[in-house]
Amino acid sequence: MKCQKCQQETFLPFKCPYCGNYYCAEHRLPENHQCQQIELARTPKQEAPQPVIFQKQKPHEEYTVTYIPTQLPKTKIHFSKKETKHLTIAALLVIGIALSTSMPPYQTINETTSLAIFTLILTASFFTHEIAHKITAQKNNLWAEFRLTFMGAILTLISIISPLFKIISPGAVVIAGITSTKNIGKISIAGPTTNITLSLILLTTATLTPQYNIVLLLGAAINAWIALFNLIPFGILDGFKIFLWNKKIWTTAFTTSLALTIISYKLLFDIL
Repeated sequence: MKCQKCQQETFLPFKCPYCGNYYCAEHRLPENHQCQQIELARTPKQEAPQPVIFQKQKPHEEYTVTYIPTQLPKTKIHFSKKETKHLTIAALLVIGIALSTSMPPYQTINETTSLAIFTLILTASFFTHEIAHKITAQKNNLWAEFRLTFMGAILTLISIISPLFKIISPGAVVIAGITSTKNIGKISIAGPTTNITLSLILLTTATLTPQYNIVLLLGAAINAWIALFNLIPFGILDGFKIFLWNKKIWTTAFTTSLALTIISYKLLFDIL
């Protein structure tokens, strides 16, 4: 068969898939035989697919939740201006809770000093828990920022005024992005782990500084209780996500926080 371009005989002709003619090896490509249907061979450049973003907001909800079906680019740990504003308000609310708390009497420490130490411990207990969630989430390439919640802030504000009702829940770290159950578990365990660590540090320090041990024991008890409560495997609490990820890790963390709660409160009641 002759090549339709050079008219030379060829034993193994190539059929062009666009114009349907036959060509030799040298002229088999569309551009080599000036194919009349060459436009079909030129595929248009495709733009890189853009992430599809869905936004959903139910009536009366405070925030719009954005679902992004792709991982966010890796970034350094950072705090936005909006997040800093929310953290500042939350800090003031937590400090208000601390200042409104009646400290138990103790002979070797004055009330002002004990209240200052307690305020520092309580504020650290709340924020190390939340910031641990944030940092762990951002390290896993997820969007994570602290946000106040309307109901939580109101309950915390009421707690400042109320002598009996005390709850610290002005807000929480909001996380967005697609990840695995394992990563969600790691993000969730980060918060209670900080409270367990603080409880251990405060218990140890209380034995070394007897004049402050009532305040330090109170701080240890509060941190142990925060960890224990958050590790309950139910609903939106950290414990449920950790339990789904790794039951052994959940059991270890829950048992440790329970033991610290019992020990710290027992030591505290023995002094009082």
